[in-house]
Amino acid sequence: MRLTWAQPEDLVAHELVALREQGADESALAAAADRWQAGGGSVLPERAGASANPASPQLRALAREVLAELAALQPVSAGEPDEWSAIAALLPAKSRPATAELTGAASPHLAEIGRVRGAWWGRSVGCLLGKPVEKIPREGIEEIARATGTWPITGYFTAVGLPEETVARWPWNRRSAPTSLRENINGMPEDDDLNFPLLALDLLEVHGADLTTADVAQSWLANLPAGRVFTAERAAYRNLLEARPVPETATHQNPFREWIGALIRTDVYGWAHPGNPIAAAELAWRDARLSHTRNGLYGAMWAAALCSSALVARSVDEVLDAGESVLPPDSRLAAAVQDGRRIGLALRAGSVTEAEALDHLHAGYGHLHWVHTLNNAALIACALAAAGQPPAPAGQPPTPAGDLSVARTRSGDENVTHREAPPVDFGRGIRLAVAAGWDTDSAGATVGSVLGALVGQDGIDPAWTAPLHDRLATSLPGAPERSLTELADRTRALPGRMGR
Repeated sequence: MRLTWAQPEDLVAHELVALREQGADESALAAAADRWQAGGGSVLPERAGASANPASPQLRALAREVLAELAALQPVSAGEPDEWSAIAALLPAKSRPATAELTGAASPHLAEIGRVRGAWWGRSVGCLLGKPVEKIPREGIEEIARATGTWPITGYFTAVGLPEETVARWPWNRRSAPTSLRENINGMPEDDDLNFPLLALDLLEVHGADLTTADVAQSWLANLPAGRVFTAERAAYRNLLEARPVPETATHQNPFREWIGALIRTDVYGWAHPGNPIAAAELAWRDARLSHTRNGLYGAMWAAALCSSALVARSVDEVLDAGESVLPPDSRLAAAVQDGRRIGLALRAGSVTEAEALDHLHAGYGHLHWVHTLNNAALIACALAAAGQPPAPAGQPPTPAGDLSVARTRSGDENVTHREAPPVDFGRGIRLAVAAGWDTDSAGATVGSVLGALVGQDGIDPAWTAPLHDRLATSLPGAPERSLTELADRTRALPGRMGR
């Protein structure tokens, strides 16, 4: 059996890349790489996580030695710290957390139920759009969509009419294709991008603001099958079973510590703190430090802050501002997010095309693995910025993307003011997130979550939501399917549990 993301001989090349990205001493890296290659190892990272041929006992032993040597080369950066107190101290004064926020005080807002439902439905839709083309690069996604007459992407992918030569050149994700194509979708299929939010919801219902990293670790061991976690999460899971303490769980033989895994886990922490991005980010940090460091941590914090703001904000721009407010200003993630946002705004204004925007992102971040945090965060920022619409001229109402008063009436909530949703193009955002060809389901899920919260459930075109039938499959213990409506109702109660 070839075990992905765990075999020592497959970790060395990824560790060399990770350390180089973090600015480790190049001469020391070169010496370690030479020793590894001289022993028969490869310095080319495996895209899918495992080499095709088994390693000899001698090569595996050498891999462990080289990994131990490389562990000593992890650099420390004052601009990219791991501890919350050091991160908070770097934030601009206007966004620096107050004492109450550091202890998880209750958020001041109660989000509309339509927005909370839109967040859950939007996350599901964006994930589902990207599932069948996960691991397929940008050019393959375009070829598949063109071959079936759906380019630019117009909806869920289909295999109807897809030529055999295209299938051979770009194989569908075999696990996802039977449940995530237009012709066979019947509810939201199981996915780690939804399993983790379910887990976070359960955790907050039990622990509230007292949630600790140890609580997260215990929940993983009790609820997550080891085969359903990947990259940094798989490394952390292994380290937990070896009884390694936090934060060593995130650093020991874990070259994926700045990849996207933590970013996909933290939407619920934002939904638990509507309008309080710094409190959401601190909860996300507690979760993420189990498996991630530096920009892996910041990605989780950023996603939580985006989701916190999206439940109460009036525009995509307001949401992006909130997300940037929790990022260390000199971090690589802050630079990537700002770069993605700039090209997304240019796309919104019509000064570049979607192809040119994606060209820009691939030129800047295409050297990174397709599930790294930096490239995917830049893409998410681009897609969100592009999905917004310019403010309406003075005296004219904004173009409505959906009427949240409809969701209010259906829910029976009489405490919500009638108003129209912000002007947002939900479909454009998730399509762009998927078309880039990086972590298609994860990027689509985060963009869908944020835009879904902005427009509310009734602001999402039924063509996206109807195939889900209000059902979400999961591999977590308990019922094999959950109701998205019920999940939203539970989520809306979380802010009241965030006080101490």
